[in-house]
Amino acid sequence: MRRLAGLLAVPLLLLSTAACGTEEKGSETAAMTNGLPAITAGAKFGEKPTLAKGEGDPPKELKVNVVTEGKGAVTKKGDALQVNYLGQAWDSTTPFDNSFDRGRPFDLTLGAGQVIKGWDQGLEGQKVGSRVEIGIPPELGYGAQGQGDIKPNATLVFVVDILKSTTIPKAASGTEVAQENKDLPKVGTNTDGKAPSLTVPKTDEPAKLVSNYVIEGKGEAVKSTDTLTVQYKGVLWKDGKEFDSSYARGGVPATFQLAGVIPGWSKGLEGKKVGSRVLLVVPPADGYGDQAQGPIPAKSTLVFTVDILAKQ
Repeated sequence: MRRLAGLLAVPLLLLSTAACGTEEKGSETAAMTNGLPAITAGAKFGEKPTLAKGEGDPPKELKVNVVTEGKGAVTKKGDALQVNYLGQAWDSTTPFDNSFDRGRPFDLTLGAGQVIKGWDQGLEGQKVGSRVEIGIPPELGYGAQGQGDIKPNATLVFVVDILKSTTIPKAASGTEVAQENKDLPKVGTNTDGKAPSLTVPKTDEPAKLVSNYVIEGKGEAVKSTDTLTVQYKGVLWKDGKEFDSSYARGGVPATFQLAGVIPGWSKGLEGKKVGSRVLLVVPPADGYGDQAQGPIPAKSTLVFTVDILAKQ
């Protein structure tokens, strides 16, 4: 069952980090660069790098080397970033993951807890167009549990190219749309960046997916292949109890690929305009079905308010 981006998410960089057996191996004897393994090939921004094996004791604190400084905007918490990266364990010569081979950059919201802490901290304050090398101690990475091919208590080294940074508006903006159906939830229309109210009526839930504008924006229509940055809140129809909210996580928006979330979101948001606030009522068939999901009981109808802030 696919998860809604951000919902009950463990703050990991990637949920699958399978190693690629065809990766090039870095030199074990190359000199270190400012305390981190040297880039032995592909050193230029945009090139797939090759990393040497770390020498000596790994850094005990986060360490960031700016390999190439870009000329773009400085990244800040809440920005939607698009990056390419390669990751390798300190004591290895084989990368465990990289986006260069996939041919698609990785999208994240900086400071949203969508990635390991070492990324959120290491990428903040860097300029777009920069290549940075980040050494991440276990407590800012995957810790004692490890992840996939990453061993427990591993120190990680990443080379990251910052391709793009988008400043995200704090809320939807546009034309308010009348909410006249008394049998549907009502959503607040505040645009101050705070969580809007979401009131569920004491009626039977609808059998089919509902996707209605609360505020209609003026941006481009969302496509199924888009990566979205949103603010959202979700409650249960049966009692109005909140089970998830990006507002509750410091107000930092969530970024996700529309094709990778529950069907109620992928179908309900496709075609809606960027800048809009949308009411989604998601029946079990378009949500989590017969399976419970954390605080969401099985066969639950879900209600969301979603501000579509940006798309990539």
